[in-house]
Amino acid sequence: MEMMEDVVIVGAGIAGLATAVALKRVGVRALVLERSEGLRATGAALTLFPNAWLALDALGVSHNLTPIYAPLLKGYVTNVSTGDVQQVLVRVANNGGDGHGIRTIHRKALLEALAEELPVDSIQFSSKLAVIENEEQGGASIVVIHLEDGTTIKSKVLIGCDGVNSVVARWLGLAEPVHSGRSAVRGLAVFSQGHGFKQEVHQFVDVGKRAGFFPLNDRELYWFLTCNGDNMTGDPEQIQKQVLEKYAEKFPSSFLDVVRHADLSTLTWAPLKFRQPWGIIFGKLSKGNVTVAGDAMHPMTPDLGQGGGSSLEDAVVLGRHIGNSVINNGGLIVPGDMAKAIDDYVKERRWRAAFLVTGSYLAGWVQLGGDKWWMKFLRDGIFYKYLLGRISGLVHKDCGKLPAMSFGDMDHSSKKD
Repeated sequence: MEMMEDVVIVGAGIAGLATAVALKRVGVRALVLERSEGLRATGAALTLFPNAWLALDALGVSHNLTPIYAPLLKGYVTNVSTGDVQQVLVRVANNGGDGHGIRTIHRKALLEALAEELPVDSIQFSSKLAVIENEEQGGASIVVIHLEDGTTIKSKVLIGCDGVNSVVARWLGLAEPVHSGRSAVRGLAVFSQGHGFKQEVHQFVDVGKRAGFFPLNDRELYWFLTCNGDNMTGDPEQIQKQVLEKYAEKFPSSFLDVVRHADLSTLTWAPLKFRQPWGIIFGKLSKGNVTVAGDAMHPMTPDLGQGGGSSLEDAVVLGRHIGNSVINNGGLIVPGDMAKAIDDYVKERRWRAAFLVTGSYLAGWVQLGGDKWWMKFLRDGIFYKYLLGRISGLVHKDCGKLPAMSFGDMDHSSKKD
């Protein structure tokens, strides 16, 4: 079977679905190809800072999520070895009119909110990418995508949102992400009678280890443990046991109780990878009408909580540039102009992405630290006391709005032979 599409997006994660929503808002239909059989919620939950909520505002989705999740108000950081506790304010001023603050939400809820904005036939599940080719057609460059099931899709634009191990990024020639030297366990804890915690972040730090938990609602907490190395193995029950008996055995009872209440079906362990910032600054992030977004462009460690937010920013910026091109061409995708729009998107996002990757890595390095006195001073005396509360201001960015359509709804239905 052969299909013809205006835009194909590979990957139905946060970046892929958000980009499809952004394009829909500017009158462009996109086909989203997803390897799995349904929406994936790996990671269980994520924390969204004001920049992410501004992007969700632009996508017209935030109002479906903010009534469900309350903002976080402040946080506490406990030094496990000394017992010292520092308070950190996390509430963000109404900077730029966002007013949403910082909220921790279920990843699945975000994916479903984005997917609900799309036509029912927009996502094609169980679609595994095999080969990407370029083809000249009528003087214009067309991307030809071959799937493992034999389907061929010709598209005017290809956007890779297929995560850390992106096939599209590899096709562009981007260097593979590297291991940060750290790993993370993440999951949900469920308290059927309620957990009793306020809307506050609790973090715990020790030499080479950092953990914490965030309330999602009255009954559920999102928790994590990050550590140096790459040693955890086994099924979820084994991972839970290793956290309790090996990695966090000296942590306060409040954290251990959260781990004991883990919903094992949500528990994941993974090495933390990132794309080196110079690979983003100097790498080939686009080629003609092909580009990448989200983790396919800038995988980063989770230490600034910007993986999801930066993906949402990508979607709005890419939607804006593609939308302006389409609007300026009377509702048509003009290959030459589209290549310029994608190039402009890359120029706008390149340095921002490199900054977030660098900042995330350094924040993790400082917090996991070593046992030398100067590392402890850097972490406890400077980072937590003066910097952590301002991080949200450093990463805050308004990615802008999507252009208003100035023409009638377009019919961009796929054509099958």
